Amino acid sequence: MRMKGAFTYILTNKYNKVFYIGVTSNLIARVFQHKEKIGEGFTVKYNVDKLVYYEEYADIRRAIEREKQLKNWHRKWKIDLIRKSNPKWDDLSKDFILMR
Repeated sequence: MRMKGAFTYILTNKYNKVFYIGVTSNLIARVFQHKEKIGEGFTVKYNVDKLVYYEEYADIRRAIEREKQLKNWHRKWKIDLIRKSNPKWDDLSKDFILMR
């Protein structure tokens, strides 16, 4: 997996109940920030740090468009999207460790 470009991603908590949708140009660093609770806000308050879905884009503008689209989706649609590519709801960031 190449880690350059732009990413739209979905995080959840350990119970898969709360979703956070974001966009970043550095997915590894951004997920690390979520896991280490760097900063304040929604993900810290609700302990949302499990990466369950992401998409890569060459253009940050397209990633931002997709983020906005996903934020407007119904919860069921988001669940279906995650289940399609990650049926066990694994923490996909565990694969990042192997890349270092």
